[in-house]
Amino acid sequence: MFGWLRKKNPTSDLQKRYEALMREARDLQRGGDIVGYAAKMAEADAVRRELDALDIGSQGS
Repeated sequence: MFGWLRKKNPTSDLQKRYEALMREARDLQRGGDIVGYAAKMAEADAVRRELDALDIGSQGS
């Protein structure tokens, strides 16, 4: 009922985005689009780095 009052976890959105990018990359690779696969993997890597930075920041607190 009061779910909108809960503090949102910033990593959950990034994690979902990362997983979606990895699925898209997998599908591109299976379809033979290696250039598209490489581009999606680069996007996924950028999101993974953001997740790692947030994880490191939360451990230091």
